[in-house]
Amino acid sequence: MTKKEQAQALFLEGYNCAQAVAGAYAEEMGMDLKMVVKMVSSFGGGMGRMREVCGAVSGMFFVAGALFGYDDPKDTESKKMHYERIQYLAGKFKEQTGSIICRELLGLEGKDNTPTPSARTKEYYKKRPCVEMVGIAAEILEEYLACQ
Repeated sequence: MTKKEQAQALFLEGYNCAQAVAGAYAEEMGMDLKMVVKMVSSFGGGMGRMREVCGAVSGMFFVAGALFGYDDPKDTESKKMHYERIQYLAGKFKEQTGSIICRELLGLEGKDNTPTPSARTKEYYKKRPCVEMVGIAAEILEEYLACQ
């Protein structure tokens, strides 16, 4: 099963976008799935359903940080390299989707940002491209990791 398929399966189980992408990479990060999904649970719905940065993108960034992030605040070269990596990943996502912002991806400018999650019904899946966004983020990350 590809990382795209794993991430999409997690999303369809009910995990949010960030949880689905990061969860698909739990093993590579050397982390327990339960811990990963807790750590990124705040990022779903574009940061707690505020419709800011797409949760799939945040999940992708979380994985990149866990695998390649810097830990010395004075190491400006490592920091620069990591930020370049994040900008690259964001750029790849934006190339394919047009944005990294949840409300733009969903066409929800100023609407539907209550903290109450939407019910995962057939209608939800028909009108929301989230499962597709999760797949795109997981696939971008998989391709990136293959080149490292």
